Amino acid sequence: MLDTDAKTAWQLFHLNWLPIAIMGGLLALGLSVTGLRLEPVAYGVTLAIAALFVGIAYRHRIAKGDLADPKLIFSLGTIGQVIITCAIVGPLSYVAGILGFPLQDQALLAIDRALGLDPEPIARFVNDHPWLADILSRSYGLIKWPLLFVPVVLTLTARYVRLQLFMLAMSLGLAVTIAISALVPAIGTYYGLQLPAAQIPDINTAIYAGQLRDILGLRDGSLHELRLFFLSGIVSFPSFHAASAVFYMWALWPVRRIGGLAAALNLMMIAATPVIGAHYIVDVAGGVALAAASIWAAKAYLAWMNRSARVPAAPAVWLPSLAE
Repeated sequence: MLDTDAKTAWQLFHLNWLPIAIMGGLLALGLSVTGLRLEPVAYGVTLAIAALFVGIAYRHRIAKGDLADPKLIFSLGTIGQVIITCAIVGPLSYVAGILGFPLQDQALLAIDRALGLDPEPIARFVNDHPWLADILSRSYGLIKWPLLFVPVVLTLTARYVRLQLFMLAMSLGLAVTIAISALVPAIGTYYGLQLPAAQIPDINTAIYAGQLRDILGLRDGSLHELRLFFLSGIVSFPSFHAASAVFYMWALWPVRRIGGLAAALNLMMIAATPVIGAHYIVDVAGGVALAAASIWAAKAYLAWMNRSARVPAAPAVWLPSLAE
């Protein structure tokens, strides 16, 4: 990897292990304290796949040195980091949820109403237009695919630094989201409104039902085992769906013929968040603000790193100095 862009990205790639390690450590500590346990097979297989991707990336870098292919390293390595991060933050959100701070549904609902954005008329309008409810339901599920699509697209277009900034910002955003959600827990708009699913039959409320089941299960002690592929999104404020949409739009915006499409799809995901995800409007605003702050922080760190690199220093053993 002879170009400075790839060298900088390689440094950021290593930095991105730090928030992953911190969240992993907090998960291990939380599991030991709370009594929650992970279902071993799904987690074992998932982490093994991630380790394989990361291992291939590191083996190629060690074997080829400065001639290593950055596309292979950053695509596989970052996908591995994404998989590990997702495997950690899901159960970590449950560890945060089991702390049992008072539910804030009524406070969040009051903020929405003070802004003139009562979620009940919004939900009833969508329910009265089944075609819109179907589009929003499909849009809400778009959160998963960009997690793999972004690393592939950005490496194929040689945007190695942007990819690592995306990963850093997303990790920071996830960590802050979980911390806030522990202090401001909520179940969702339909719970706050006491609006039964039978009154909005054309809206897919399966996501909300999972949130309700798992949050109440954590609080009454009936939920003990966390199964990776059956975890619900139990974080309400701030909305990580909204934050993810901003991260995806920012990451892909410079990519020709893809950036505009990504923006349109992710705006649809944001629009779906209050209805399908049962998020308060303030949740969405909080998620957008958190994503913007995380991106700013990642870019600020890069600027600091570049300024530091201009100071003469002894060459690094593992990687040539950026000043060279």
